[in-house]
Amino acid sequence: MPSAAKLNKKEEYDSRLCGFLEEYDRAFLVHADNVGSKQFQEIRRGLREHSVVIMGKNTMMKRSIRLYIERTGNDKWSPLLEALVGNVGLIFTKGDLTEVRDEINRYKVGAPARVGLVAPNDVFVPAGGTGLDPSQTNFFQALNIPTKINKGTVEITTDVHLVQAGTKVGSSEATLLAKLGIKPFSYGLVVQQVFESGSLYNPKALDIKQDDLLGHVTSAINTVAAISLQLNYPTLASIPHSVVNGYKNVLAVAVATEYSFPLAEKVKAYLADPSAFASAAPAAESAAAPAAGGGESKKAAEKEPEPEEESDEDLGMSLFD
Repeated sequence: MPSAAKLNKKEEYDSRLCGFLEEYDRAFLVHADNVGSKQFQEIRRGLREHSVVIMGKNTMMKRSIRLYIERTGNDKWSPLLEALVGNVGLIFTKGDLTEVRDEINRYKVGAPARVGLVAPNDVFVPAGGTGLDPSQTNFFQALNIPTKINKGTVEITTDVHLVQAGTKVGSSEATLLAKLGIKPFSYGLVVQQVFESGSLYNPKALDIKQDDLLGHVTSAINTVAAISLQLNYPTLASIPHSVVNGYKNVLAVAVATEYSFPLAEKVKAYLADPSAFASAAPAAESAAAPAAGGGESKKAAEKEPEPEEESDEDLGMSLFD
């Protein structure tokens, strides 16, 4: 039988989690492998203004969520029941989801490669000096790492892909990375899912910007309009294009025949005498120039006219003399 102290702790945990379920509408489901207690303290301190972090056994979290749903009839948190798998926790928040996600990712610390650990990322050893004495050459040769002796130390001649992501770290690889002082891995809370408005979705969705959404919507509308026009099937996307195309057809008929309507009169007038429209444009520009020029126009007007060049008649000569 569980002790009274354990029962009290379970009740306190249930009360605390249910309080968060009632108070918050959004949360992050985070994975917490290899995160130490000190790191948790820093994360809680950094998120304290707008978020709370709660960890616990999956069975306890699921129990509390189920009891909350049964007691309140509010089942919006039910998607979490299937997602609580592994070493996970919840971060309830009232802040901007993108900003909180970025804040969570800030609290990651470097960690050495331990033997038997599954590498979360590829590990490369860069070319260059190692600071190790030549007696360590055999160690590098065992790992097929090309080296040379330079100024009394071992130097790696080319970059080496030492550990592949998803594979276990061997004892030789772990020893070498420790000798070189390389901490290839970083650990922290990893956001796995985002809960919002009763739904779970991938955190990559937070990287989608408003312009991206508008671009996708515009592209989709253009595609629907093109298909509708090709099939001669009217839709809301194609109707504006159909109206414009219909107007062009009617205008073409009016220009080619004696049939006319008000909008076609302007086109017919232009086709009949394009020079009238060409002369009207410079006149409009010249009329606007004094208003824009102001004082400069007055100064130009006040300038004395330049003397005309003497003609051939003034000189008593003619081109045909």
